[in-house]
Amino acid sequence: MSHRPTSAAPHLRRLFELLAAGAPAEELGAVTAEARRAGVDARDLAEVEAATEAALRVRNTLRQHRRRETELTALFDTAGDLAALRDLDAVLRSIVRRARMLLGTDTAYLTLADEGAGDTYMRVTDGSVSELFQNLRLQLGEGLGGLVAQTARPYASPDYRTDGRFLHTGSIDAGVLDEGLVAILGVPLLLGSGSGGQVIGALFAADRTPRTFAPEEVALLCSLADHAAIAIDTARTMADARLALAELAEANAVIREHSAAMQRAAESHDRLTDLVLRGGDVSDVAAAVAGLLKGAVAVHDGSGWPLTATGEHGGGFTDGTEHPAGAEVTAGAEVTAGAEGAAGAEKAAALVAAAESSRATAHAVFRDGRWVCAVLAGQELLGCLVLYGRPELDDPDRRLFERSSVVTSLLLLLRRSVAETENRVRGDLITDLLTAPDRDPAGLVARGRRLGIDLDRPHFLLVARTGDAARERLADAAVQYLFGCGGVSAVHEGAAVLLLPCDGTDPGAAARAAAAQLGRLAGVPVTVAGAGPAAGPRAIADAHAEGTRCLRAMHVLGRDGGGACAAELGFVGVLLGDDHDVDGFVAATLGPLLEYDAQRGTQLVRTLRAYFGCGGSLTRAKEELHVHVNTVVQRLDRIHALLGPGWNTPEQTLELQLALRLHLLSGG
Repeated sequence: MSHRPTSAAPHLRRLFELLAAGAPAEELGAVTAEARRAGVDARDLAEVEAATEAALRVRNTLRQHRRRETELTALFDTAGDLAALRDLDAVLRSIVRRARMLLGTDTAYLTLADEGAGDTYMRVTDGSVSELFQNLRLQLGEGLGGLVAQTARPYASPDYRTDGRFLHTGSIDAGVLDEGLVAILGVPLLLGSGSGGQVIGALFAADRTPRTFAPEEVALLCSLADHAAIAIDTARTMADARLALAELAEANAVIREHSAAMQRAAESHDRLTDLVLRGGDVSDVAAAVAGLLKGAVAVHDGSGWPLTATGEHGGGFTDGTEHPAGAEVTAGAEVTAGAEGAAGAEKAAALVAAAESSRATAHAVFRDGRWVCAVLAGQELLGCLVLYGRPELDDPDRRLFERSSVVTSLLLLLRRSVAETENRVRGDLITDLLTAPDRDPAGLVARGRRLGIDLDRPHFLLVARTGDAARERLADAAVQYLFGCGGVSAVHEGAAVLLLPCDGTDPGAAARAAAAQLGRLAGVPVTVAGAGPAAGPRAIADAHAEGTRCLRAMHVLGRDGGGACAAELGFVGVLLGDDHDVDGFVAATLGPLLEYDAQRGTQLVRTLRAYFGCGGSLTRAKEELHVHVNTVVQRLDRIHALLGPGWNTPEQTLELQLALRLHLLSGG
């Protein structure tokens, strides 16, 4: 039987696959050797060699494009970072840090011109260890930096200490020697262009070993310096503008105040105070302010989620997003407990940012077509008032809007104090539920009803944990998170335990929503495990045990700072969960293959089992399956397409083999 030469097609396809995967040049070059060993005939082998050379050229071209793309992306990121910064010191630190990162040097530093002294001084350094170097001052024309500042041109030296192009002085050379610098590149920070340009400083990147800076590196640092010069000038201009605006606002407020406005503001304040004294709630204050200002008013909590509202805009977000833990909303604006959408979270974050601006300026701010005023207790942000329908707000009405936030803060503080007291009483119930659920189940249910908690209804049980230093903050955050939703929290065995009514989602979604919100409220990452739904004392206690096991598993799996339930932890969840949902695990792991086989009559699941059973050997697998090796390869390619590129990673392989074994044992 004659031996047929092996086709070159698999090797050419291998070249494409390696090229697409970004493989190193060594692997591309090895394809020709593989083809030669496989017995490819001479003509086809020549084609493989030519294709390999072409692939290497394409790879080099792609590397050059990726490098340029990385540089451009870094510059765009730099521009974005600088545009977002307002403090001059923060701007300068960002510039120097990015320069060092982009060029990969040991150190980077920035000097600014001192117009009074007529020299330049070291303003910011990154990677510097010498105090002498950090306090250098350079006269114009001295050293590399002085020459850059004098000529407004970039200069580079592969070895500064032996470079005779610069005017060396004792102080500069001592500082450079103390820092250990050898190769230095400096570019000017230039405002304007041509002969009218002004040098405001210089930006440097330096190494402690000899190095020749390539032209593209010089151009890159020059581009960064252009961004830096504009950012520095902008920061200075904005500082002057903020000072001028503050002075102008103060003068304008004094001019525009008059007796009629003061009298109206006083009468309005008296009306709001009278509401509080008569036992009014936050919704009553919102309705009163809406009537006085002839607009729609909403009250949001410190995380930006709506508490109550009046007027045609309602209290919820216009896209129907709901409060993550529930809240009271009037005038037809419903907020259902537990549903947190990405759009709603974005809108809540925008409101918090506006409220922070209001706190910083001590005045209401206009953002996105609405007025926002922070509601404060000292420096603590309790929430914010939002006014719709009044794009133009004169000074008297604005002062009224701002004063109404004081009344709102008193009511929110009162509500929070009451809620904290109630939660402590309810927390005792949670402790008894978790420690002795079988002692008096009927009594526990009766106690819950007296406290407004129906334990016979399905509830989610969440277990939240963070570092020991933030444990008290987590307990307070849990109270705030559950405020108004009918849930209850308690600290048990070093963790915060939250019991909240089911809202139609699953415990994993509830855990993730809680982890995100509790992390924002506590100011630290919070890990949350969810369990349930559970109804009745015994089921709730069992859900707590499952949630605690899930929390430990999340820590072991490195999933701190997130939220999950046992069912979402793969085979670990199958082992930890009380229901041991084997079928669900098999369907979640092998579902795409099972469905594909069922629809097309293929044998992907059998092929994968044989492939793993043969230790990943294609030859042994094809013998066991009684098919050609190309058929095995094609089936594995299909498995790759259905399960994704990470199907053969160690972690995924473990889950797949366990699912295959469970599927086989169940008669699949």
